[in-house]
Amino acid sequence: MAQFKTLTFGLMLLGCSALALAEEGNSRLKLNPKMTQECSACHIAYRPNFLPTSSWKQVMGALDKHFGTDASLPAADHKEVTDWIVAHSQEIGTPPPDNRITRSFWFTRKHGTNHIKADVWSRDSVKSPANCQACHVNAAQGDFNEHNIRIPR
Repeated sequence: MAQFKTLTFGLMLLGCSALALAEEGNSRLKLNPKMTQECSACHIAYRPNFLPTSSWKQVMGALDKHFGTDASLPAADHKEVTDWIVAHSQEIGTPPPDNRITRSFWFTRKHGTNHIKADVWSRDSVKSPANCQACHVNAAQGDFNEHNIRIPR
């Protein structure tokens, strides 16, 4: 029984280490320029590790209905961006409801009411939980370090 507990603990540490490395590696990952150009027209270009690969495939497969907006791309650009995201994302975690980053487990854990008061999201300076750069001042560069957060008034 003790060996089983040791093995289980070791596997758990290995899994947590792999997830931490994936998050760190993706935060330093230089984003695809086409993706940055296209996505940043409306919001920051979200990091590939923000959603599991299956969610990214669904998001990219429905750009004509992208959260209420037609974000369609020319075929070559669509292929380039989709291929890049799929190559740099991982199937880690459960796909969030409606493939929304703001409804993912990690997002709600980090941004829940124990951390951020509900009224913050409705402030004119924030507007929405999807507006990362409102608080994460270097979000566009992939820096989501909690020491670089400034919650606006």
